[in-house]
Amino acid sequence: MSYDIYFMSRRNGQSWDDVLEAMEDAAERSEPIPARLLDAWDRIVPQARMLLGEVDITEYEQESRDLSHSGTGIDLSVFGDEVSITVPYWHAGDDAAVVLGKVFALSAIVEKETGADCLRPPDGTSADGDATARRDRADVEDHRGSA
Repeated sequence: MSYDIYFMSRRNGQSWDDVLEAMEDAAERSEPIPARLLDAWDRIVPQARMLLGEVDITEYEQESRDLSHSGTGIDLSVFGDEVSITVPYWHAGDDAAVVLGKVFALSAIVEKETGADCLRPPDGTSADGDATARRDRADVEDHRGSA
């Protein structure tokens, strides 16, 4: 099981449900990564290395990019127009707090470089504003309590 974060661009007034539906439709088409995301990827990778240290990069033609950090299990993927971060739930206690801090920092980098909004299922909330900060702290506390 993993904690998943998705990054999507919304048009004015577009609901998250509409964005998710469009994302699912696009994933079925297996389209090449748009140039704007390839450019963002080139800016994200060096920042991710500064944050995480040594990472493995996998590139498949123009269709996908993947950045993996073996120590934490953090995985950043670009597939077509979809960008996501996943991290496994194997972390506990203070380690979970450190890993989630890195996940949230990487999320901020991805948002800044792609211009996309962050969506964190299962609750479907966007990662912005004070409510998110409170929720993030609660997530960290939940993981600390599971040690």
